[in-house]
Amino acid sequence: DLIVYAGCRFGGERLAKRVGWLRDNERLDALRVRLAEHEISVLLTSRLIPGGRVPVLLAAGLAGYRWERFALVDLTASSLWAAVYMAIGLLGYALFDEPWQGVLAAIVLVILTTVVSSVVQRRRRKKWASDPE
Repeated sequence: DLIVYAGCRFGGERLAKRVGWLRDNERLDALRVRLAEHEISVLLTSRLIPGGRVPVLLAAGLAGYRWERFALVDLTASSLWAAVYMAIGLLGYALFDEPWQGVLAAIVLVILTTVVSSVVQRRRRKKWASDPE
């Protein structure tokens, strides 16, 4: 995380585009706004949302988010992520007799979460696009 952040922070958009990290400036701008408004919650939850970590890292680095603050929040977010996945592992161990059953349940849960997240995002975009304001 810190390497990607540093690359964006010091290399800017040019480096991010060259490496292939940055493609859609419109979404990045919207993420910058959300990061400015709700910085801690966005940084903490970005690790728990499928596909959320890298765009937030890009937004933080390109927006000039302070290095010290980013490192502290990223450490907290990493710890939260590790705790959640540890709890999932312990719960899976308690619920399933065979390890493959827990793995299958985790895969189904990830797919379900990704599909639901995509549907919600699509509906928000449609609502936002149809909103005259």
